[in-house]
Amino acid sequence: QVQLVDSGGGLVQAGGSLRLSCAASGSIFSINAMGWYRQAPGKQRELVATITSGGSTNYADSVKGRFTISRDNAKNTVYLQMNSLKPEDTAVYYCNADLRRIGDWRHISYWGQGTQVTVSS
Repeated sequence: QVQLVDSGGGLVQAGGSLRLSCAASGSIFSINAMGWYRQAPGKQRELVATITSGGSTNYADSVKGRFTISRDNAKNTVYLQMNSLKPEDTAVYYCNADLRRIGDWRHISYWGQGTQVTVSS
């Protein structure tokens, strides 16, 4: 009943930019927060950025000043603007949403399918 679809990944040279999008759809009552995580080959999944329904943001130290997370509450969509990309940013990026479904009191975490970001040197 709830689906997160993330998109916008691709291949870009170092110093370039990409914008990721993630739209949550289905029987959603409310979304507390949305965020982006990434997993590089041979590494654990790590938090990149999060944003609450009120607009509070949090970033990993490695992306501060380069990435910007934003949200369109009316569309249940979160974005990640990635500038000054580095080869170290290469990873699969996953969208996440902490939300309540209609008729369900529980807060549940949902994940997108992931989108590949590759940064060449």
